Amino acid sequence: MTADELSTVAEIAAVTAFWRELGLPGLVDVHTHFMPANVLAKVWAFFEAGHAAVGQPWPIAYRQPEEDRVALLRAFGVRRFSALLYPHKPGMASWLNAWGADFAARTPDALHSATFFPEPGADAYVAEAIEAGARLFKAHLQVGAYDPRDELLDPVWGLLAETGVPVIVHCGSGPTPGRYTGPGPISEVLARHPRLTAIIAHLGAPEYGEFLDLAERYPGVHLDTTMAFTDFLERLAPFPSALAPRLSAAADRILLGSDFPNIPYPYLHQLQALARLELGTPWLRAVCHDNAARLLGL
Repeated sequence: MTADELSTVAEIAAVTAFWRELGLPGLVDVHTHFMPANVLAKVWAFFEAGHAAVGQPWPIAYRQPEEDRVALLRAFGVRRFSALLYPHKPGMASWLNAWGADFAARTPDALHSATFFPEPGADAYVAEAIEAGARLFKAHLQVGAYDPRDELLDPVWGLLAETGVPVIVHCGSGPTPGRYTGPGPISEVLARHPRLTAIIAHLGAPEYGEFLDLAERYPGVHLDTTMAFTDFLERLAPFPSALAPRLSAAADRILLGSDFPNIPYPYLHQLQALARLELGTPWLRAVCHDNAARLLGL
């Protein structure tokens, strides 16, 4: 075996040992990315070129063909995972949704994922995606640079709230702020659609406390752990230790997310970062499997 192959075997063993020691049947990761090859290549190029505001290298740890990335998640024991897609301009979301439906059809353990953009017809193609079996949506306010309060999105949020289909929303201001990031804009959406099941990506970094406020105010608001507590994000946006009791109390609202494959460190590190919070085995069980299984009806 090569050194890389030995490293992979060791990581598979360590990830497997993690969830087995918790007494889980595996992991459910709600924040992973699978995209058309040309789109993913641009995402990787963006990160690897270096992000000036981040100020540290961002190499892609799992730069592999799609089938190898799927096989690796399965080897890790990730029983269900997402294929989050997001557009950065009009006319792109419907095409991404078609790709996402095809990926879900040929990857049974992938959650059928879809997306949207503030444009005429968004409510129609979101309805079509839900009818086709979409289980999870992604809204990226930073990359899309759009206002979630846009009137073109009001029927979309309403439809998601009515059907109960969750949407992962990147609305925190990390790693760099956008015009519509931060708790303010999405708070107004939640005020209009209080039944919306919104999963705040990256635990809302760096506005951790404000997004925990929303989870405490609205029963449908959850947060995913994507990159949170890792050495990489702690250098950029450290989680305040004073918030640990609230994080513990929100045990039923936190979901495992990793950002695989677009991460600059091993998958195992996200799990280790959660474990070193020392919030207890029941908390880890809920976060790494049970909450997502309940929320997504797995």
